[in-house]
Parts: sequence; C-alpha cells; structure tokens
Amino acid sequence: MKLICLLLTLVFAASALQAAEPANNALGRCRLLPEAAARLACYDALPLPLTLPLTLPLPPAPAAAPPAAATPVAPAPEAAFGLESRRSAVQDISSTLPGLFEGWDRNTRFTLANGQVWQVSDGTAASVYLRSPRVTVRRAALGSFRLEIEGVNQAPRVQRVE
Repeated sequence: MKLICLLLTLVFAASALQAAEPANNALGRCRLLPEAAARLACYDALPLPLTLPLTLPLPPAPAAAPPAAATPVAPAPEAAFGLESRRSAVQDISSTLPGLFEGWDRNTRFTLANGQVWQVSDGTAASVYLRSPRVTVRRAALGSFRLEIEGVNQAPRVQRVE
C-alpha cells in the first residue's frame, strides 16, 4: 500500500514538473545566452502575467494648508517610546504603577501612570506586594525592553501594546 502511495506521489510530481517545464525552459534559454544585451532582450520577450489594475487610482487631492496661527505641537519623545520601528534617542522612561502592585505572570499588562501599556513577553512570574512602585522601562538587547520595578530583583521582558 505504501509503495502505491509513493508511486502516485511521484506521478503527480512529474506531471507538475512537466506543466511548469515550458516556462523553465524559456528562462533557462535566456540564462544560457552569453551576451548581456541578448540575455536582456530574451528576458524582455518572455510573457508575464498582468497583475496591475488596468486603471491606476488617482492620488488624493492635496489637503488645504492649516491656518497660520495653528502651529502643531511636537509630541514628547517619551510618548512614542516602545512603539517606534527605528531606534530613537530615548533609552529609558520612568513612571509609576499606580495602586497596589501584586506582581506578574505571562502576558500580564501594566498600565503606567503616564498612560503607556506594557505587556510581559517572557515566561517570568513573581508575586510581590508594593504600593505604587516606581518603574523604569529600559532598552535591552536586540530591540527588546525590560521593566525594572523598584524593590524587585527581577526585570521582566516587556513589549508596548498601547
């Protein structure tokens, strides 16, 4: 029975290769051409499926300029700490965990006094009882972050979720 299944698998694989063979042969012929100009012309002559829409959407109309009196206020660099996709100059932030802090386990979310929400991303757990401890979120290796809690020796790895 296993032999029959193996033979059927080989037959189906061979038929799939034969179906793809004309495209592979055309590419192979182009690859074998020694002159760059002839090789480029060969590649250009290959039929390719059309994947773009026939009509391209128009770009949106430019927005009206804001009034001269309205000057945008740049957010503090700390506001985007942990959410940015590129490295920023801010290396850590400090805040507090308001109220009674009872520790953490996997996926616990911390809402800091500054409004940022951080979630435990490693498998650590701890039970501690502190009232509004000071915390510092620091950059760690490979783009990760550590939550250092005043009075606690462990620092769970966290990621910002809000």
